Amino acid sequence: MITIAIAGKPNSGKSTFFKAATLADVEIASYPFTTISPNVGIAYVRVKCPCKEKEIQQETGRECGNCVNGARFVPVELIDVAGLVRGAHEGRGLGNEFLDELRQAEAIIHVVDASGGTDADGNVIGIGSHDPLKDVLFFREELNEWVKGILSRNRRKLERKAELEGTKIARLLSEQLAGVGVTEEQVKAALSDSLVSDKPNMKSWNEDEMKDLASHLIKRSKKMIIAANKADIAPEENIRKLKELEGRGEGVREGKEATAVIPCSAEAELALRTAAKNNFIKYLPGDTDFVISHEVTKKQRKGLERLRNLIQHYHGTGTGVQAIINRVVFDLLDYVIAYPVEDEHKFSDATGRILPDAFLLRTGSTARDLAFSIHSDIGKGFIYAIDARTKRRLGEKYALRNNDIIKVVYHLR
Repeated sequence: MITIAIAGKPNSGKSTFFKAATLADVEIASYPFTTISPNVGIAYVRVKCPCKEKEIQQETGRECGNCVNGARFVPVELIDVAGLVRGAHEGRGLGNEFLDELRQAEAIIHVVDASGGTDADGNVIGIGSHDPLKDVLFFREELNEWVKGILSRNRRKLERKAELEGTKIARLLSEQLAGVGVTEEQVKAALSDSLVSDKPNMKSWNEDEMKDLASHLIKRSKKMIIAANKADIAPEENIRKLKELEGRGEGVREGKEATAVIPCSAEAELALRTAAKNNFIKYLPGDTDFVISHEVTKKQRKGLERLRNLIQHYHGTGTGVQAIINRVVFDLLDYVIAYPVEDEHKFSDATGRILPDAFLLRTGSTARDLAFSIHSDIGKGFIYAIDARTKRRLGEKYALRNNDIIKVVYHLR
């Protein structure tokens, strides 16, 4: 399962974001270090279910039963890590725990208090009193220093090994950073893009060059998106400054990557999901409207109307929480969804369940990769696949497209 970390300074609203996305029972309070040990929960990406397609409706005569009004929700894992404070890379606050917990994440949602209502350490201050852009820069700085520290602590050992064994630097660095989740290919790309690109000998690297390399390693290995939280109470100037990050390259020389920034209100999403859970409204994560389905008081109706105005304000992204999760999975991490079936004519499994499963796989994954995702024995016994829509036979190297419905033909050894 995809693992995404939710990170940020204390009291930025990241635990509220986590609870809004997962409805997990977590402690939320307006003081630093409410989150001490990481909370782990299940959130979902939202996609349009293929069962609504005319062709599939004609074949099956019914919906799959695994979606809600055509909306399919596919699980991903979220980790709400401890709040990050200045000097975390030196062990301040819960820094070591925070950084260790990021190792297993494929991507990071950096929750920023866009309202400017908390200072650099997460203490509550007046709305607009703090520049949220400083939090973005501080977060990057801590991550860069973290990786730089790992490289610096083992630099002499790596230099000697490179000289004595003739091992290439990229291989040595990837072995050193394996625990951080950095691959050899990512190291090679970072070396090429950084200030050390023309310095193959580690002995010649200075501190600034090490730090630059660390920043490129983070950019390559930890995909990040900024959740501009508390956007409903944030000064427009703060949102504008954060959104300007989207137009800036991250310093990658080839194929520049811009920072993704999405305004959101985790508190509003939590309120809507709680109301839906208690049957006051009909609402799905990602919706831009809802229906009041239960008798409510005048005060409750006023509150719900305020929420309606908020989710209709953000140009189709609702509260922003679901949009952020989808953006991470499909844009930052570049995943596609594939639906395996056993009967390509009825789009079902052996018991007649229509589109029973949905798998998230990296773009470029093959039909055989899907087979292994279903079960290792199916992957080993793979013969060929069938596109259920066209009934066309597919080879093992067929690259999956988003929303593919695939039958795998295999034999058990």
